[in-house]
Amino acid sequence: MLRRREGQILGGGEHRGALIARLGAGVLGFAALLAVFSAPAPALDSAEPLAKVSSAADSAKSQRDARAATREVSESSRDANVSIESLRHAADGGEPLAAWRLARMYADGDGVARDDRKAFDYFSKIVDRFANDDPSPGERFMVSNAFIALGAYLRDGAPDAGIGADPERAIDLFRYAATFFRSADAQYSLGRMYLDGVGVKKDARQAMSWLGLAARKGHTGAQALMGQVMFEGSAERPRGLMYLSLARAAAGDHPADKWIVEMHQKALASASEADRKAADGMVESYLKRRD
Repeated sequence: MLRRREGQILGGGEHRGALIARLGAGVLGFAALLAVFSAPAPALDSAEPLAKVSSAADSAKSQRDARAATREVSESSRDANVSIESLRHAADGGEPLAAWRLARMYADGDGVARDDRKAFDYFSKIVDRFANDDPSPGERFMVSNAFIALGAYLRDGAPDAGIGADPERAIDLFRYAATFFRSADAQYSLGRMYLDGVGVKKDARQAMSWLGLAARKGHTGAQALMGQVMFEGSAERPRGLMYLSLARAAAGDHPADKWIVEMHQKALASASEADRKAADGMVESYLKRRD
């Protein structure tokens, strides 16, 4: 299991904790790892004791209750306090969907005052809950998102909320979500940390491997960052400009995307006419393949 110490979530030595440790080598052997992770979960044996079937029914009811509580929060502002209390009750009872909904609400300031400490604690509940258990297909996004959100808190820290930075632990969480859930967001975060040497020794090869996985899934940030590395490396300037152009086309006018716009403008200004023409051709071919 993942253990809690001094308000942080730390790796343990049991099944998933050991698995995370074994993933320390990064993307080497990645295909073999994916083969393991893509294996279907074992089907429920009809001969299992009645107690297990009853437990599954109780779990299903708990999930239905949590979904109902979530709808209350989304659909009714008049009874917001009652709805949030319903979610808290379900989360305290071990319902991960309720814990995730509360975590996202507190992290985003959605219907409640933003509270990073509460968001961190609820995301931690989910990570603890699924440290050794496989989520159901319907829970995979929620659990993956919790691992990534907790990783972001530990990567950056939130001193005002009493959350200290622990980039090494963030690496573990991102690597787990990047590998087990194949999350493009986690792959991008992991690649960026390898590229910057945050929580891990700088490793451009590892960085580009993780960024490449995310970029091929259409992750805008990964495309931009990988494009910049390729373009500045000079050997693959046209391909780098291609990725930067794809990222720029996908980026909006939101302030969060400003760095992508500026990165593309800088590369375009320094690119030769030959680089720009080659990149245009690559973009066209890429889009045709996507279609």
